[in-house]
Amino acid sequence: MIVAFSVSIAVLAVLVLVASRSARIIREYQRVVLFRLGRSVGAKGPGLIFINPITDRISLVDLRELFLEIPHQTAITKDNAAISIDFIMFYKVLDPVMSVVQVRDFSGAALNIAATTLRSVVGEMTLDDVLSKREEMNNALRTKLDDVTERWGVKVTNVEVREINPPPAVQEAMTRQMSAERTRRAVVTESEGQRQAAITVAEGQKQSAILAAEGQRQAVILAAEAEKTSAVLRAQGLAGALDAVTGSAHDADPNTMALQYLDALRQMASAPSTKFVLPMELTNLLAGVRNLAEQFPTTTSKSGSSKPIDISGNGNG
Repeated sequence: MIVAFSVSIAVLAVLVLVASRSARIIREYQRVVLFRLGRSVGAKGPGLIFINPITDRISLVDLRELFLEIPHQTAITKDNAAISIDFIMFYKVLDPVMSVVQVRDFSGAALNIAATTLRSVVGEMTLDDVLSKREEMNNALRTKLDDVTERWGVKVTNVEVREINPPPAVQEAMTRQMSAERTRRAVVTESEGQRQAAITVAEGQKQSAILAAEGQRQAVILAAEAEKTSAVLRAQGLAGALDAVTGSAHDADPNTMALQYLDALRQMASAPSTKFVLPMELTNLLAGVRNLAEQFPTTTSKSGSSKPIDISGNGNG
């Protein structure tokens, strides 16, 4: 009885061990490639699966996107420049069975094929293109690597070049070129600033000249208006004076006018001048003087003698 109980315990332990080895819990991002008696029977999971621990063997495959760092690789460009490049390759397993059956060590195989592909891509590009067209180089690497890894059930999703190290001589030349480019940009910027400043100054001078000319024009117009108004006022005053003189002359006695005429001639004759002005109507003047003399023939002095009237104004008889 004791022996039977021991056998039962042993059988139960074996069953528990077999059950623990038979049950597997597979996560959502994992798949199990099942081999039964050495033959692939497909992928299992996710969730709870059961296998025969005696006849079945499994390989666990991660379906998440993974990356592989490709260390520095020396490549020669189309123009014979040796450069060192390292990049990162991102990939994802699409077919778990092919990723296990078709390739033994995907990481090692991908590393080698990436180095070969890199040399092939760089060899078709010049150094300037490698330095300036990094995105194109990334796409070329991704396309060629994907063509190779497709037969392994792996998809290369992205390739990113991290660092490009050209030769020291090329780096020195690039540094000089960069310095010259910055100097050129500084000169261009300074010239542009000077040009803008000159334009601004010229515009200011132009506006100032326009304003000065406008002010001068307004001043000339105002001065002309003032002179016109002054001339009009002077003409109006002179016309009024002439009108007053003319009115007075019409009412004046002819004899008085003759005396005024003679007085004006006397004043003109007394001036220090060698020119004499004779009136055109001299006969009329003499007739007027004669008539005036006939009205006042003589004047009597205190001594009882008579003298003619002195019309010359100098006091001499």
